[in-house]
Amino acid sequence: MMKLFIEGKAKKLFLTNENNTLIQYFKDDATAFNNKKRNTFTNKGILNNNISTIIYEYLNKNKIKTHFIKKVSDREQLIKKVKIIPIEIVVRNYAAGSLSKKFNIENGIKFNSPIIEHYLKSDELDDPFMNTDHITLLKLATIQEIRKINKIAIKINYLLLNLFSKIGIILIDFKLEFGRHKNNLVLADEISPDSCRLWDKKSKLSFDKDLFRQDKGDLIEAYKHIFDKLSRIKNV
Repeated sequence: MMKLFIEGKAKKLFLTNENNTLIQYFKDDATAFNNKKRNTFTNKGILNNNISTIIYEYLNKNKIKTHFIKKVSDREQLIKKVKIIPIEIVVRNYAAGSLSKKFNIENGIKFNSPIIEHYLKSDELDDPFMNTDHITLLKLATIQEIRKINKIAIKINYLLLNLFSKIGIILIDFKLEFGRHKNNLVLADEISPDSCRLWDKKSKLSFDKDLFRQDKGDLIEAYKHIFDKLSRIKNV
């Protein structure tokens, strides 16, 4: 039996026989508004594992350093053990969610260039917004690391925009997390409809966790739709 290393809202990390790797297990739990809203959806973890696997294989292929090594089961990935930087990086291509509310911008407005935001990863503090001064004050990352993270995030955004465009999906925004591994910054966590806003190009319907946040549709069917579409082009 594997020994639990840490458990989050949507995933568990287990120790392996090697000091530098972990097993990342995807749960069926769905949470929103920093765990204030919760539910369980059968096979959601399997779908997120499959979707994130396709995306991380694609990013690895395009020379983005990630923690992903390989998928090992329906719900599990073998990953590098990294020291997580407790900052959530949000990349926004269109107005939606909290940004629309905060600045009274109409949903769906396309930005001339991507907007990058940083948030402290803390449910207790409700993930407050951070600027570079806050990050360096708290010694979460150096200025050089922040610049490099932002540069990598922009490259990931470019790659994902191209990937999702091929399946008729608009990448509205998404969240990233990074960690340190052998003196390198690497992309960690997952990329799935849990961490992205994904709209159909024609209908503008959501195929992401907003369906759960706003009680406006079938979460599992939406995730299946994204997985099925990505599966057809995963050898891009």
